[in-house]
Amino acid sequence: MVRLLVLAVTVFLIGCSSLQPQHRLASALVFHAPFDQSADAVLGTGDRRIQTGPSWGPPRSSHPGLPNEGTVSVKPNEGRYGGALYFSKKIPQMVGFRVPGNMPFRTNNWSGSISFWLKVSPDEDLEPGYCDVIQVTSKGWDDASLFVEFTKDEKPREMRLGVYADKAVWNPGNRDWGTIPLGKKPLARVESPPFRRDRWTHVAFTWDHFNTGHPDGVCRLYLDGVPMGTISAREQTFHWDLSEAVMMLGLAYTGWMDDLSVFDRALTPNEVQVLYALVGGASGLRK
Repeated sequence: MVRLLVLAVTVFLIGCSSLQPQHRLASALVFHAPFDQSADAVLGTGDRRIQTGPSWGPPRSSHPGLPNEGTVSVKPNEGRYGGALYFSKKIPQMVGFRVPGNMPFRTNNWSGSISFWLKVSPDEDLEPGYCDVIQVTSKGWDDASLFVEFTKDEKPREMRLGVYADKAVWNPGNRDWGTIPLGKKPLARVESPPFRRDRWTHVAFTWDHFNTGHPDGVCRLYLDGVPMGTISAREQTFHWDLSEAVMMLGLAYTGWMDDLSVFDRALTPNEVQVLYALVGGASGLRK
């Protein structure tokens, strides 16, 4: 009888421990756009409506909804989970979500994570030039900005995580970007990323110890739950005008995106693996 009781308790504890990472993920999830029937987000304390503006650069005026031309659309039942957001061509407009209430920003010791899925063949589907799948800033791409991009010239195209602090912090001499050695730029590079037209690839990146005033800010990039690159410790001071801050999606992108989610802290490597393996995606964290 005692042995049976011990066995039952052991099984219960193992089951609870397997659920703990998922519970921690659920408590950290603050924004979710599953793109199932609508492009609007279903979780967030800010404006959850997808926005379209005339251009990528500031000032980023916008209105709710997708571009009228139909170049960006929701395709039900064609996503990694349910529907997906599809960019049929490179567009001049800005499409995305307003940051306030949807992506927690702190002026002291700021951390967070962003996760999404892509289906694209970079060398076959993308038009010439750089492509930022996501870019978050209130300024410019090289000034207090976080982004995931595909490069323009390499064959195969690289994927890069770029995390640029205030320009006066990371580039105090205001040097021309093209003259700065690649190894000195705040980038994590994946030289042969595993993207294809016929499969979905999970992308996640995390940032930790931002806005501390010390050289301890670290960023990590993951593909399909596997660590792929790190931007090592450096000062990561971000000053944003939140009224101008936008999570911009699909800048010069042609392809599919699904299950965009934001977390209010840096996920651990184990949590990223759990997120990647969720049967129903981030929607399962909201149940």
